[in-house]
Amino acid sequence: MSLLRAEGLSAGYGETMIVQCADLRVEPLEIVTIAGTNGSGKSTLVKAVMGLVPRVTGTLAFDGADLLRLPPEKRVGVGMSYVPQVANVFASLSVLENLQVMEGVADRKARISEMFELFPALAERRRMAAGRLSGGERQQLAFARALMPRPKLMVLDEPTAALSPKLVDLVLELTKRLPGLGVTVLLVEQRVRQALAISDRGYILDSGRIVLTDRAAALLSNEDMARLYLGDI
Repeated sequence: MSLLRAEGLSAGYGETMIVQCADLRVEPLEIVTIAGTNGSGKSTLVKAVMGLVPRVTGTLAFDGADLLRLPPEKRVGVGMSYVPQVANVFASLSVLENLQVMEGVADRKARISEMFELFPALAERRRMAAGRLSGGERQQLAFARALMPRPKLMVLDEPTAALSPKLVDLVLELTKRLPGLGVTVLLVEQRVRQALAISDRGYILDSGRIVLTDRAAALLSNEDMARLYLGDI
């Protein structure tokens, strides 16, 4: 059974449906990338998965449960975590406090220790305000926060936005490690070629519709699709 499945999913704001009739599946421990041109509806699609879009129709299920009946905070409770593109940490709180305030975490102290083992740079800065971290450190903290409640699925919305090439490599390497930690990944990423290189499968959106899905390697080798949708990065 797929961990996440959408059928005929449409999502938008008011009368405008940005995503239209999308069929999507994510299998356990996969990395799945959603790609497409600017304005194609990628972020709207993953926000709909997390319950952050006001108007959603169709079918959406997670681990066999009907997601459309669950508010966003309940989706976290069933095993979903979300790392938005911006405002993904509390800048005025320390690194440690950012981890302590996460809800629904069993054995909180032990889990925080595990996060500091996974992200040693954060352990060294545990008393520092998150707003003083470098871009790469902030993204590590965002990942650690999302991992705190032991999610089955992490949804990442452009996690490398505005980062230097070196930090892009760091964030994508962190993403690549997640299935080894028992976490499935649904990823929207502007650096599409690099994202597909660490992914199992991909979906291409155009004007709110999924126009192609395939294994990631096949998408990368499809010259016509690459020229139209993958760009130079």
